[in-house]
Formats: sequence, structure tokens, C-alpha cells
Amino acid sequence: MIVTTLGDIIGTERDVRAENNNWVSRRFLLRRDGVGFSLNETTIFAGTETLIWYKNHIEAVYCVGGRGEIEDLTTGTVHPIADGTMYALTGHEKHHLRAFEDMRMICVFNPPLTGAEDHDAEGTYPLMEEDD
Repeated sequence: MIVTTLGDIIGTERDVRAENNNWVSRRFLLRRDGVGFSLNETTIFAGTETLIWYKNHIEAVYCVGGRGEIEDLTTGTVHPIADGTMYALTGHEKHHLRAFEDMRMICVFNPPLTGAEDHDAEGTYPLMEEDD
């Protein structure tokens, strides 16, 4: 059994801030925890826009606070995001994520993250071979 709190994570190696300062991700479950997926609480900061393309991962996201939008760059479709909205990137959709207010998001990844990932120039998390 794994039991942890947000307070246990803040200030540790599981408290990851994007290089561009658009978001902070608190990584509750990682690949090394052995559960087959990773679980993060991520805050997307107000006034930011992030290019994301998870070509190596499937991500499901549940918004539990804030307001923004996701734009599918293939179709041009824009979906509003607010408390109670879930989206799943089942087709590895390349997208822009925009935050109008700080958005608090619960994110699940498969394959699980190792903990060291940050978006590259394409907006992709690399598929990490080793846990960091």
C-alpha cells in the first residue's frame, strides 16, 4: 500500500516545475512505484499557453479547479476546461493548453512517468528508459 500527501511531495524530487514555468507537477505515483501508471497533480498557471504532444504516452486529465481551454491542433477544435471537466488524449493529439486561471489538474499517464520528464521542443515527454 502506498499512502502519501501533497505535503510529503512538495520540495522533493517529485515536485517538478517546467523549465518555462508554465506549470508545476506533483508526482504522486511514478513508474518505480510499480502500479502500471503514474498519477500527478499539476497546476497550469494562469496566463500561460503550453504546446503539448504526448506521442509516447496516453494521458487522462480531470480538472478540479480553475478555467482554461484545450485546442486540438489537428482539427482546430477548442474545448473549454473548468472544474469537473475530463479529457483523455487517446489519439496522441497535439494540442495547446491555455490557462485563464490557475488550473488544478489530476493527470494519469500510461506508460507511467519516471519523474524527470519535461516537454521538449515538440511538446513531447520522451520515453524514459531509466527511473530518475
